Amino acid sequence: MRFTSINGCRTLYLSAVFLISGLSPHLAYADTNTDLTLKKAIAQTLEQNPRLYQYSFVKDDYSAQRQTQSLRPVIELGLEVENFAGSGELRGFDSAEATLSLSSVIEMGGKRQARMSLVDARLAGVQWLQQAATLDVLGKLTQVYINGLASQENIALANEALDLSRSLFQTIKSSAKRGVTPEAEVMRAQVAVTQAEIRLAALLSKFERQKVSLASFWGEMNPQFIKLTGNLFEFGTSESFEQLYTRIKKSPAIEVFASEQRIKDAEVTLARTNEKSDITWQAGVRRFKESDDAALTAGFSIPLFSNKRNQGEVKVALARRNAVEYARLDALLQLHTKLFEAYSLRQQNIEAVDQTQNTSIPALEKALNLTRQGYENGRYSYLDLITAQEELLATKQALIDAATNGLVSQALIEQLTSEAFAQKRILKKHSQLIPPRANHIGNHNE
Repeated sequence: MRFTSINGCRTLYLSAVFLISGLSPHLAYADTNTDLTLKKAIAQTLEQNPRLYQYSFVKDDYSAQRQTQSLRPVIELGLEVENFAGSGELRGFDSAEATLSLSSVIEMGGKRQARMSLVDARLAGVQWLQQAATLDVLGKLTQVYINGLASQENIALANEALDLSRSLFQTIKSSAKRGVTPEAEVMRAQVAVTQAEIRLAALLSKFERQKVSLASFWGEMNPQFIKLTGNLFEFGTSESFEQLYTRIKKSPAIEVFASEQRIKDAEVTLARTNEKSDITWQAGVRRFKESDDAALTAGFSIPLFSNKRNQGEVKVALARRNAVEYARLDALLQLHTKLFEAYSLRQQNIEAVDQTQNTSIPALEKALNLTRQGYENGRYSYLDLITAQEELLATKQALIDAATNGLVSQALIEQLTSEAFAQKRILKKHSQLIPPRANHIGNHNE
């Protein structure tokens, strides 16, 4: 069984490609046997994520419902026997009279078409729910992936911190042997090395947990990749907030409400068709025992005042339809707030990354070198050297955090708008790609 229809697959795959296209080209396309790219992670998630696969069964459900709702009222065969098992001449079955009849209902007001239209609207709504769920899953996947990249950068920084601590420990140890540095500072430097080793071990353990979390998106329990591929410090270009907000109005998150409103409209139509009374008819043949003759019988019945009895149902359907419109407006306001927050955070963090990379870190690296030289010449204390080293490491940590927040904000923007900043280039390259079968679940049609 395919994960979804061909057209649906293309739509979902393109939505996935949109999510990755705003990130680094290395993040999207580099690939080795031991490296995991975001492109590969998304492809495997689309193919094997159980949450996304279940929508195929929901579609099968509604298709079966439509088949049922398209049926006309059944024709019933009836047999009625009178004048038997009584008293006197009516004892036994000698005087029994039998009537064989056919009966059914003539539906009025287009009820059958209204039922089918309601199921069609629900089936169409599943398409938007599927796309919204896909963007939600891929958005979470992208965030976990970015956090994994941040962990790799933090591991590199922790290794740098460990090297600095070890180098400082050796410097202080040598100075102590010459009697220049107190023994207490040697012990403090040794503890600093231990703390750096503990932090590195914690980050390595965290990265292993993130790898397991990533693999769970496509149903794996034991990750087969060793590292993630990508550049945490590349952000691409951005469109204006107004352009991005315009796209949100056509995103699956909002189209779900439009689809829900069409469903409620269909429910209103179905409720109003129930105001038209159905006609129950009956026709048959009666056999008279005394004369051994037969005659046709016919009849019909119509419920009275059914329109008044149905007014409550119509009002309920109208109220639910009107509530959907206000829910859509509320969702649009919330999405506007989320988009503006993500857009603002992205701009803020990109600016922070630029200033930190080009100004703060070069200055602190130079300051650390000067402080180390001054310490060796006796002009600076151990505390001055430690402070210079911690300031540099803290600034590099802030750089990683800002880059991570910038990319997470960018991924959220792409999830909310269903499009990425570099979508046109990716669209031309991948418009014909279709996700493969979800073989791990099996063929349920067989």
